Amino acid sequence: MRATAKRRLLIGAGTLSTGLGIIGIFVPILPTTPFLLLAAACYMRSSERFYQWLINNRIFGAYVRNYIEGRGMPMRIKVFTMFLLWLTIGLTIAFAVQNIVIRIVLICVAIGVTTHIALIRKRKVEDIRK
Repeated sequence: MRATAKRRLLIGAGTLSTGLGIIGIFVPILPTTPFLLLAAACYMRSSERFYQWLINNRIFGAYVRNYIEGRGMPMRIKVFTMFLLWLTIGLTIAFAVQNIVIRIVLICVAIGVTTHIALIRKRKVEDIRK
């Protein structure tokens, strides 16, 4: 594959992943972190400008950087994230989904995401700006 075509493909995949990651912020069953990390990997291999935009973005740049560098997550953000996750999944199960199989899948997703968040290293709030 030619370098230009590969670069364009990676930029496209990174942009699609960024979009899905942003949507995942608001849609509980769509994971945010894996899509943003995939976008970072694609941009890192194809476009320094897009990569810098992603990791320096004022909304989720610090989140991506801290995750990539293994710095952890403040406890209050962990708790807030899990609260929001269970609230939205719970509301979805209660009001939007009637199928028992889908309800079980949603609960399994929530358990998996909760486990993942719980296993992320705890970080002090003062360390966030580093």
